[in-house]
Order: sequence, then C-alpha cells, then structure tokens
Amino acid sequence: MDGIIIREIKPEDNAHIAAVIREVFISDDYPKTGTAFADLQLDFMFQTYDAPRAQYYVVEINGEIVGGSGVSQLQNTTDNICELQKMYFLKRARGRGIGFQMIQKCLAKAIDFGFEKCYLETLPEMEIAQNLYKKMGFEYLCEPLGNTGHPTCPVWMIKEL
Repeated sequence: MDGIIIREIKPEDNAHIAAVIREVFISDDYPKTGTAFADLQLDFMFQTYDAPRAQYYVVEINGEIVGGSGVSQLQNTTDNICELQKMYFLKRARGRGIGFQMIQKCLAKAIDFGFEKCYLETLPEMEIAQNLYKKMGFEYLCEPLGNTGHPTCPVWMIKEL
C-alpha cells in the first residue's frame, strides 16, 4: 500500500483529524447531533487519548491525514471493556483495506492494554463498516453498553479479545 502510513496521533494532528471527521459527517450526510460530530473532544484528540489504556491512530496517504481510529476504556462502566472509537475515513481512502488494518492495529493495542472485550457503536447507514466489523468478529448487541453520549448511534457491537 504505497504512501499509506498508520501512526500514533501527535498534538499537531488535532485540527487535521477533526476536519476529516467533520468532512465525513457532512459529505456522507450523517446526523450531527448525538454522534462523534458533536463531541467536545473532537478538537483535542491527542489530549483525549493521552491517557492510560487509550490510543488514537491517524492514517496518512502521501503525507495527508485521511482518517483515524482509536481505543479507550468504555465510558461509564467498570467492566474491562474498551471501545473502538472515532473510526472515520475520507471517501478517497475507502476501499483500500485501511479500515481492516486500522481495526487490527486498534485491537492489538486493546489486547496490549489488557482489555477483555471491545465494544463499538455505529449508524445504521454505515453498512460497509458493519460488514467489516462482522468480518473482524464483532457481534450485534440488543442494547448499548456504558454511556457514550451517542444516542443517535443505535447499532451496537462487541468482540471478545
């Protein structure tokens, strides 16, 4: 995969990844409220993931940030469950196997952190992403876990690590 790099987020990446995530929501016409689009930490991703048992990765194509994803403790639970968070890619980055690589990297980090399960929430219209999650071993849940603050994401999935 020529020119594609997946790396840990740096402080100077904050504005770039926030712009990428917002562009995905706008260009794909996803809901803006009750989703990652409205998260306060969107402009401070490095600082948000600069915490124990948390990591965010960005993907670059020829030096341009075109997406990212991370893992962190699932909010408002004491269970040993992480959440796959803020996995978004610009349209020009899709269909290249980057999502698969990103999930592998995030799950490997979650295992390094000692998590037992990985949870995620997504939108019903993100069918391609859901197919990828299923291929990676995620299974659907009937109700959400934790309290992520994303009531507009009614698709919940989990994977044993």
